[in-house]
Order: sequence, then structure tokens, then C-alpha cells
Amino acid sequence: MSDFSKRLFSEIDYIGLNRKEFAAKVGIKKRALDAYLGPQQSMPPADIAVKIASVLGISVEYLITGKEYRQSADISAYLRFKDILDDLAILPTETLEPIKAVIKSFADSERGK
Repeated sequence: MSDFSKRLFSEIDYIGLNRKEFAAKVGIKKRALDAYLGPQQSMPPADIAVKIASVLGISVEYLITGKEYRQSADISAYLRFKDILDDLAILPTETLEPIKAVIKSFADSERGK
């Protein structure tokens, strides 16, 4: 798998869509997307690369070269908590407040060490 294919696969996985859903959002056929991700390792035309990058929320430069990633170093450190944040986002406020208090208590304890 090419670096382009690896980045594309990783970014599609990151936004939580399957290939068919992603292809539909981009406006291409799943077969075309499979060609970009598969052993053929074909590169999309520029206009399609722009659409793909736009749907992913990244730059075409990153998609093609791996440079200029969308997160700063500070934000990327939080990515390891994405699954927890996704779960917290669906909880009602009355449930979140005690959870926040427990987390703050543990964090304050760690800061004091």
C-alpha cells in the first residue's frame, strides 16, 4: 500500500465512515475509491483529490505528501481520547457534571505528586 493509500485509509477511518459512505460524500463511485486504496495504488485526478481532502477536512498537500497535517501538536495529543470524547458528547449535562468532578479530582491529585 502506498503512503497516499495509507493516509487516505487512515483519514477515512478517522472520520468513521465506511468506503461506500465516503465515496458517496465525495461524489465518486466506490470502485474508484477502491482503486485509490487498493493494490493498484492509483492517484485521483486533482479535482477528485480536492474533493476527497475537503470531505476529510485536510489539505491536498497532506493527502499527497504527508506534510502539513490538520492538527497542531497540541491537538494531536488529545486524539488518543477521541473514543472517550465521542461517548461523553452524547451524555446529558446532569450526567456529565459528576464525571467532570471525578476527572478533575484525579487530575488535581496527579498534579500534586
